Amino acid sequence: MKEGTERSRGRDARRSNLMAAQIISEVLKSTLGPRGMDKMLIDSLGDITITNDGATVLEEIDVQHPAAKMIIEVAKTQDDEVGDGTTTSVILAGELLKKAQELLDDDIHPSLIIAGYQKAAEKALETLDDIALDVDIEDRETLMKLAMTAMRSKTVARSREGLASIVIDAIMQVREERDGQTLADVDDVQIVKKEGKSLNETQLIQGVIIDKEIVHAAMPKKVENAKVALIDTALEVEKTEFDAEIRIRSPDAIKAFLDQEAEMLKNMVDHVTDSGANVVFAQKGIDDMAQHYLAKAGVLVARRVKKSDMEKLAKATGAKVVSNLSDLKAEDLGQCDLVEERKIADDKMIFVEGCDDPRSVAIFIRAGLARMIDEAERALNDALYVISDVVEVPKMVPGGGAVETELAKAVRAYAPSVGGREQLSIEAFGDALEVVPRTLAENAGLDIIDTMVAIKAAHEKKNGSSMGVNVFDEGVIDMLKQGVVEPLVVKQQAIKSAVEVASMILRIDDVLAATAPSMPAGGPGGPGGMPDMDEE
Repeated sequence: MKEGTERSRGRDARRSNLMAAQIISEVLKSTLGPRGMDKMLIDSLGDITITNDGATVLEEIDVQHPAAKMIIEVAKTQDDEVGDGTTTSVILAGELLKKAQELLDDDIHPSLIIAGYQKAAEKALETLDDIALDVDIEDRETLMKLAMTAMRSKTVARSREGLASIVIDAIMQVREERDGQTLADVDDVQIVKKEGKSLNETQLIQGVIIDKEIVHAAMPKKVENAKVALIDTALEVEKTEFDAEIRIRSPDAIKAFLDQEAEMLKNMVDHVTDSGANVVFAQKGIDDMAQHYLAKAGVLVARRVKKSDMEKLAKATGAKVVSNLSDLKAEDLGQCDLVEERKIADDKMIFVEGCDDPRSVAIFIRAGLARMIDEAERALNDALYVISDVVEVPKMVPGGGAVETELAKAVRAYAPSVGGREQLSIEAFGDALEVVPRTLAENAGLDIIDTMVAIKAAHEKKNGSSMGVNVFDEGVIDMLKQGVVEPLVVKQQAIKSAVEVASMILRIDDVLAATAPSMPAGGPGGPGGMPDMDEE
């Protein structure tokens, strides 16, 4: 191996990896639940983020240890797949590794621990399916409970009822049937945020908001019964691919040249106006002369609109994006009740509202503080994913640590049937699952031992599977009656992700780290480098 390569093997390598992963887990533990605390993250530029969102915390912190990076990847996977449950997946992974360390100290081989964990995970997922409750996606009350549970631990919890209602309306509007399945793409819900007013004045726009100004002062600022054209081409005279020299010997020739250019632009504008369009969104540039003609025709125009916004406009208004102006026809136009430029704080924005059955909508977030707006965006994003998850897989489970306690009970009951040393790792998996109710109790300032005894006793009784930690008082409470419910897929993904990363880290028994190459000859102080200097 190269000179300077560092190597750690066996127990030392494994212990280092387990420790790094557990430290990341410990960072997030205190953020779990409605009584969880926030983290203040300050980046290298001094920008501050205050949040208790697991995915955001892990995204902002800069870690070097490779095992810690693997844990962060778990959170990213959880966030990308189901949009919620990142903290749960990370602290579960951390607890699995902590229990694995205890088993390793008892001379149980990592392969046996991994095999036991995988069998336990299969049993847990099987039990999860059995205790999951069906959700009627037309039942708004249940959807409200799911959305509010996702936002209960956030800073915006006081306004969660209004925000949950907006989220449900948004997802119900963009959902679609495809091959016999109901799908809801969260990307079809545009989130636009602006400081000012209060969080309670956040609203759902039945259309799209474009963060652009109208291109010409003479154009109308408001168009009702809008006929919208979406153009993916420049309204400019194209430059030649190679340099050309035009020799003009008389003023008349100059005028003819300019007139010809103006005529070409006029023809382009005529194509637009002849289609019946009175609103144009262009993805590319628009010549000043073309702007003038469009303004004379009373057309409202915005240029250099982002491709993603063009796609949202097409879904909202029903317009087709046209790449060739000569192909623009009346049937390519979209429709909406109102297109209007509004001044919001110091910026101007174009609101496209009143679309008939839009397949893309916008949530316009308002709040007095920039950090509150950012936290509201994170909370809304979690809630959007939760409702989207339930629309696609209409099943839910009780929250508040109830489902983890029930799974732990089932896994422990299953362990003796396996026997051998794997039984110990299956029982350890069951103990690890209880990290969720234990952490909820700890973060709420409750007595952990009393709470765990109470919740285990409740789950031994008939119909006690929905009993969870009462974080606002002591003891346990029925989570279904309290309306604390979560999508099934969030819990499934958390268990799958945690087991995968724990297994991967446990398999590592040799770490080879290449260090930076040493300074070659000719570097500072060497031949041809900086001259030697006295120690003084």
